[in-house]
Amino acid sequence: MVESGAPSFPQPFPAHTIEVAPRPPERPVRNSVGGRPFLDEGQEWPECFCGERLTLFFQLALPPDLGPFGGDHLLLFHCRVHEDATIPEPTDDGRLVPRYWDAPSEGYPAPFWRVLLQRRAVRPSKEAEPLLLTRELVLRPFSDVPDTRGKGAQTFKVGGTPSWAQNPEHYQCACGADLVYVCQVPEDMRFAARSGAPERPEGVADDFHTLFLGNEVYLLACPEHCDPAAVWPVNQN
Repeated sequence: MVESGAPSFPQPFPAHTIEVAPRPPERPVRNSVGGRPFLDEGQEWPECFCGERLTLFFQLALPPDLGPFGGDHLLLFHCRVHEDATIPEPTDDGRLVPRYWDAPSEGYPAPFWRVLLQRRAVRPSKEAEPLLLTRELVLRPFSDVPDTRGKGAQTFKVGGTPSWAQNPEHYQCACGADLVYVCQVPEDMRFAARSGAPERPEGVADDFHTLFLGNEVYLLACPEHCDPAAVWPVNQN
């Protein structure tokens, strides 16, 4: 972790809260829980190291006012089997390891998640996410005024100021760029499961899914776009 402070790109970006609509959309949409992912040509639906196809939790067409990420298409996938948190392993110079989005971590041979920032996603995939109920996501601008501790609103949002549950975390991409905060998923956010979906591991609820053991998630992305997968999901609680 880079302890020196804020990343080099000006912060914060304008804030947009993300609301989950109560009903499924009538057609494929770019802002959704589940649904049909919009993937760049040649980008396959990501798989976990265990062979399971990763679950599409949500996708977002990022607003144009998000600096170098404006207009990007953000997708977050997570394995339905591996319900766990993820911890980074920086190198001695403070950078994340090369190809950190594919690198082993904390007892796993490879990540059980994938976050993508894509720029050429034109058409939705033919298949829809089978495990989660499809819901449209609605982005609305709001004033994310930090509290007396410098923390932003604890909500599902892009831009604004993170509501760090613990100390702020800053990392350098393997390419040398400072990763920049883009999106936050609040702690214990539930994503409703479809009826008849495959059984979960013992002791895990079947009617909803969470990300990274229900931790609050802060997505930090490479502003240089050195790779579509150059995004790190910080987990805190």
